[in-house]
Amino acid sequence: MSAWRPLSTDQSVTTPLETLSGPAFEITRAAPAGAPPPTALVFASPHSGDIYPEDMTSAARLPVETLRASEDAFVDRIVAGTPALGASLIRARFARAYVDLNREPWELDPAMFDGDLPEYARGRTARVAAGLGTIPRIAGEGRPIYARKLTFAEAKDRVELAHRPYHDALDRQLAAARAAHGVAILIDWHSMPAAAARGQRAKGGGPCDIVLGDRFGAACSPKLTGLVERELEALGYRVVRNAPYAGGYTTEHYGRPAKRTHALQIEINRALYMNETTREPTEGLAKLTADAEALTRALAGLDVGELK
Repeated sequence: MSAWRPLSTDQSVTTPLETLSGPAFEITRAAPAGAPPPTALVFASPHSGDIYPEDMTSAARLPVETLRASEDAFVDRIVAGTPALGASLIRARFARAYVDLNREPWELDPAMFDGDLPEYARGRTARVAAGLGTIPRIAGEGRPIYARKLTFAEAKDRVELAHRPYHDALDRQLAAARAAHGVAILIDWHSMPAAAARGQRAKGGGPCDIVLGDRFGAACSPKLTGLVERELEALGYRVVRNAPYAGGYTTEHYGRPAKRTHALQIEINRALYMNETTREPTEGLAKLTADAEALTRALAGLDVGELK
């Protein structure tokens, strides 16, 4: 992946997936390891992790309960059954507030760090300016996360521990899909606060239930976006495209139709399946889980030769 800079000359640092808290992410394959995937589908849940390592909590000014507001809670549960229907699934275990996997690896805010950052790690994006870089600066309605400045070594450790291996693994799953089916279809699953959904009106009125982000048509074939939109609307959801979320780093980086990879981001209104105050799931979780499986069946039946 061309975005990477050298991380370590220590040859013992190879695949740093195992941590004191277990693996940094988990992959559930639709076929045994080494066997070709049965479909072109690769699903990802980069923000559903809920592990907050001690090196973060010891430096934080905010309690974990406040930090958890940034999680895409239960999204991994919504798609947990999809590997049985042919989709490979990769899900993060570390919390988004610890390291955001839907960012460039070195999208860092220089103001957060003690000392100068390498030139390649000085983020100048709108996400960094908003405090939401690879190592987020804020959480919980814009409150600063940390009680002190971090070091670049701390950021580098998080990228080595979670970001790099996650994207290496995702890259491999997409390559396997392309090898087996001539094309890969990446669906990046997320959730959004109900307040964000209320700010976007769907067709026919009312707040949107689901936002489809395809980078305004650049990240995937319009046939893919259209199929997902039709299937979700048939299930009763109010769907909008690209507003307020057009797709993040994952959609933009991997969505290359000309290179046989189509990427689409799906954002789900959290009010559909959870109480955002208590963080408890509601009965809507079971419906969304069943509907995610129905959508997966429709995607698995897609003639990938139609994707241009």
